[in-house]
Amino acid sequence: MTRSHPVAATPDLLHDLQAVLDDLNNYQHDLTYEAAKTALEQLLADCSATAGETSPLAGAIAQLEDMLDKLHYGVVHIAVFGLVGRGKSSLLNALLGEPVFATGPIHGVTRQQAAALWQVSDPEGHRRSPIRLIDTPGLDEVNGAEREALARQVAQQADLILFVVAGDLTRLEYESLSQLRAASKPMLLVFNKVDQYPEVDRQAIYAKLRDERVKALLSPEEIVMVAAAPLVPHVQQDAQGRVQVTMTVGAPQIEPLKVKILEVLAREGKALIALNSMLFANQVSQELAHYKLTLREQEANQLIWKGAVAKSLAIALNPVTVLDMVSSAVIDVTTIQLLSRLYDIEMTEAGAKDLLQTIALAMGGISLGDFAANLGLSALKGTLGLAAPVSGGLALGPYLAVAITQASIAGVSSYTMGQVAKTYFANGAGWGGAGPKTVVQKILGQLDQRHLLSRLKSEIQSQLRPPAREEAF
Repeated sequence: MTRSHPVAATPDLLHDLQAVLDDLNNYQHDLTYEAAKTALEQLLADCSATAGETSPLAGAIAQLEDMLDKLHYGVVHIAVFGLVGRGKSSLLNALLGEPVFATGPIHGVTRQQAAALWQVSDPEGHRRSPIRLIDTPGLDEVNGAEREALARQVAQQADLILFVVAGDLTRLEYESLSQLRAASKPMLLVFNKVDQYPEVDRQAIYAKLRDERVKALLSPEEIVMVAAAPLVPHVQQDAQGRVQVTMTVGAPQIEPLKVKILEVLAREGKALIALNSMLFANQVSQELAHYKLTLREQEANQLIWKGAVAKSLAIALNPVTVLDMVSSAVIDVTTIQLLSRLYDIEMTEAGAKDLLQTIALAMGGISLGDFAANLGLSALKGTLGLAAPVSGGLALGPYLAVAITQASIAGVSSYTMGQVAKTYFANGAGWGGAGPKTVVQKILGQLDQRHLLSRLKSEIQSQLRPPAREEAF
């Protein structure tokens, strides 16, 4: 029997093994990246087919298009966030190596979101994907509602968030940091302006941040100390030999932040973009589903209303009692079948009749009262209709009044049945565990039957009114 001997873990072998693991990790990131692109393309096509330019989804569609462009070009978005006077713009300028973002001695120079491209290379000189740096106004420049909206917008756009502080955290900073952290985005807490503190104080503040303030939100590796625009004393001697000391802006001390950003991008660059895209896609997908449900409900209500009006007119124009009942049932069954198609639920004519019977029984006394009223009014209407020719048209006025009343009552009943059927189909051809009687009671409690009756009477009168004659000249 041959025994296997352990292979010595030489540096070369470990290096090769790490290279294989890195390749597998990169391959996995590539697969995730391509999957994100495919998902966004499908979602964008679905949104565009469902919603027009004026729909509530127009903004989301535009953002989806931007997100797809971002995926195609591999652009990483890094957003900076913080209170006024924390040096956000100076920090971004230091990363860029040039004064792109406005800064000044007066706090609150940045009034709106601004962005610039940052081209960086890795230590071996290989050019990386472009990075878009996004500057935002100070948190304390906007009120609560605007601040929350800004936080959501930043969280949607950014693949990596830099939250800038200049000392110990305030309550507002902690609340904003917590809100952004809840968006599940990678984040670095940047302790800026460390040059303004003695070394002992600087380390004490850092320890306070690390061990107390943000311990539940960030790891120690996610906290970086920098000086984006350090003040350096400059000694000058005037003509009289007097020494003057002025403070000037020195070279940025941001190397730890650069290294940390490059580490994150090297480890998770494509995965960051893919994750952000999928999080946003999930939000848009929920909005799309809600929008589709709204459109479907509007279309269902239109179908129900048309069915109620059609039933009312059929009854108003029909003087024969038996035909009243037959035409009513046919229209109600047709409405139910149209609703089933709208909700993508297969239902035969027999199934529609069974559902109509179930709803009618659940409506109980209402359906019986409706039936009795219709039966009595149908008989009266039939008598007046037959008397109209004999009375020289005198019975026609009472006939129309009775017909409109009977038709309106039937229309209310039909509308109620339609709403109950809509609820049944919206629950996937079920009653949602409540039962038909409970659903009927809930819908009846929501319906303004007097308003509905008045609306139906007006609709019937307008349909029955003869067209105005044109006067001959």
